[in-house]
Amino acid sequence: METELCFTGARRLAQLLGARKVSATEVVKAFIAQIERVNPRVNAIVTFLPERALKQAKAQDRKGARRGPLAGLPIAYKDLVATKGVRTTMGSLVYRDNVPVEDHALVERLGAAGAITIGKTNTPEFGAGSQTFNAVFGATRNPYDPSKTCGGSSGGAAVAVACGMLPFADGSDLAASLRNPANYCNVVGFRPSPGRVPNYPATNAWDTQPVLGPVARSVADAAFLLSAMAGPDPRVPISIDEPGKSFARSLARSFRGVRIAWSADLGGLPMDERVRRALAPQRKVLAALGCRIEDAEPDFSGATEAFETLRALSFALRHAPLLGTHRDQLKDTVVWNIEQGLALDGARVARAERLRSELFHRMRRFLERYDFLVAPVNQLPPFPVELDYPREIAGTKMGNYLDWMKSCYAITITSHPAISVPAAFTDDGLPVGLQIVGRYRDDFGVLQLAHAFEQQTQLYKRRPPIAA
Repeated sequence: METELCFTGARRLAQLLGARKVSATEVVKAFIAQIERVNPRVNAIVTFLPERALKQAKAQDRKGARRGPLAGLPIAYKDLVATKGVRTTMGSLVYRDNVPVEDHALVERLGAAGAITIGKTNTPEFGAGSQTFNAVFGATRNPYDPSKTCGGSSGGAAVAVACGMLPFADGSDLAASLRNPANYCNVVGFRPSPGRVPNYPATNAWDTQPVLGPVARSVADAAFLLSAMAGPDPRVPISIDEPGKSFARSLARSFRGVRIAWSADLGGLPMDERVRRALAPQRKVLAALGCRIEDAEPDFSGATEAFETLRALSFALRHAPLLGTHRDQLKDTVVWNIEQGLALDGARVARAERLRSELFHRMRRFLERYDFLVAPVNQLPPFPVELDYPREIAGTKMGNYLDWMKSCYAITITSHPAISVPAAFTDDGLPVGLQIVGRYRDDFGVLQLAHAFEQQTQLYKRRPPIAA
């Protein structure tokens, strides 16, 4: 019965808590038991706070009435997010003993909504790379096959949610870090529009590439968490002036006549045949919803150059001082990315900004013709957990540790909202997600189509055997 409680949807759990049919203490005890049972096999929760969580739950129960939409629901924050008084390592040996003295804005906001902190989830060093491993805690394993990667960088979050160790989780996405692990773990990962969820503190307050967003087992639960995460913040100049509660309304919508651009490879990216085979039948699911589907994608010329340049710039901005003080404690790909940023000159940054602007307008015009773009999330299924990143896809060699994420970061650079929703499994039982991209700032529309799709497939109900 505890396991069933852990796999009850977050919205439903909130209703049960509100009706006092279950107590916060009962809920938290069930999730603690699931973490203790499953986490040793997957290593998703890297800092575990059962006593603290139980204390918070009992305090909420003593107060009686629920205070906040998330009251009584546990959450473990990604280990990049500062939590006051709780170790936050960022997956780095440099910060292995770091204990922040203040909370990130997200922790403030979800705490005010009643969420109970139960721990922290694993991430690669500084969130660099879509494979969750680091020298502090080791690797997080895929719950559908522990010999494979769970993706990243929000890998601990995706695995914890897939395994019923959390009802939902926060994540972040610069290249692919919400969509990639959700895709690999048969859960939902939503990259909202930049500024939808305030990011404070941030070294560059104007940066629109990294975003915060929800991970959940269903689209409805992702929207539920987003309703508490989103909303303006005066400390964040790019924050969107729209209240988060707008995401709490019904996702129901007719898609009859809606125009969908279907792209099998986003303009010729190398694509593993297993991904092609798994996703091809999903076109019929969209057709069954009444969508009008055409093969099309915008021109993504310049996406790689713009993304790699601006990513390198952000790494230099955030981490350059560490090269002089802790170079020997940084992983090679982080050093490489910082050095790429330090080598930039004004002309290259200016060119990247121009390319990005041109790409935004091409995507904007493309989505004036189509309502949504639908494409693969990843170019290959989960690979061995011992491999830091794949060296080739479908016979094409990867030039660096970012190359295999192009199917996600080509969307990132446009600033359009995108979601990974469970779509299929490979012949050997590995999850494959579908990426849905919406019009500029049409976050709710993306959630609506993803919800309609998952209601047709029902794949979000499938649990990894390791956690059932």
